[in-house]
Amino acid sequence: MTLYRCNIALAILLAVVLLATWSISVDPQRPNWDFLPDMQYSPAYEAMSKNDNFADGRTWQASPEGTIARGETRLGYAATPADAIRAGEELTNPIPAGDAAVLARGATVYRVNCAMCHGPQGQGDGEATKRGVPPPPSLLTGKSPQMKDGQLMHILTYGQGSMAPFVAQLSLDERWQVVAYVRDMQTKTVTSAASPNETTTPDESPSPAADLPTDVPAAGETP
Repeated sequence: MTLYRCNIALAILLAVVLLATWSISVDPQRPNWDFLPDMQYSPAYEAMSKNDNFADGRTWQASPEGTIARGETRLGYAATPADAIRAGEELTNPIPAGDAAVLARGATVYRVNCAMCHGPQGQGDGEATKRGVPPPPSLLTGKSPQMKDGQLMHILTYGQGSMAPFVAQLSLDERWQVVAYVRDMQTKTVTSAASPNETTTPDESPSPAADLPTDVPAAGETP
């Protein structure tokens, strides 16, 4: 008798579970019940909206002083001519000279970011100079070849004169790649200037009379 009653109770319990399962079945066409809606749907703020949670009342907070992007390295210089010279003394290009892959990448970065002002060959004749932008000095002559790699890196990072800084557009490696590419252009220019096309000087020019025979008969004589 006890076993019979136990089976009846289990059957009733199973029926209740099946009925409850059917009644709370998930309908993919409508959302489920929310028991703690405040935790599920938190109030979101737009980047430029007012926010009373901060002392300045702004949602978009400035980065803490000294913050740098992950993977980046701060150079630690000021945007001054004196620090540009100091950077030239302290910084060296970590990229091996003559690396073909580095030069190819540097050429691409230069063409996209620098050629519009400095020109495709670094002569300061980019397309922007034809539209009102003051032409920059040539990268192949003058002071540029005399600058050290660190000084060029400082200029790329902080800008100089009318040139804007490129620290936001180019990573540290890309800036070094541009420096390597500029150095390659300068080296090729120096090599080309040191090895001009061979020409014949007047002293080396053969004399037309030197090839004439010496036993030519005089006029009126027969050989």
